[in-house]
Amino acid sequence: MLLHFNKMATLSDRANINSQLEHLQAKYVGTGHADLTKFEWALNIHRDSYASYIGHHNMTAYFALVENQSIGRVKYEFLQKMLLPCGIPPAQKEDEDAEMADATEPATE
Repeated sequence: MLLHFNKMATLSDRANINSQLEHLQAKYVGTGHADLTKFEWALNIHRDSYASYIGHHNMTAYFALVENQSIGRVKYEFLQKMLLPCGIPPAQKEDEDAEMADATEPATE
């Protein structure tokens, strides 16, 4: 006897999937969330990449060979790049909105 399963996700399946996703996002920083900006996403990607390069000795040795540097120097440079891999963060939109509101208020004396 062959059973036919409904391939449509039920409401409980969707709730379970959302619960699992929220758990992963809370547990692992790099999985992101709904309010993640493009800059924060790029920051996570760059930091994960540098951490992976440092952790895998063969990759670090390859970079050292290509750049004609010592392995220690390459690891040090990668660690330094992990601090601000994408440069200075852009100004937050909320800060801009607050500044605009302050500028439009009439001056009271």
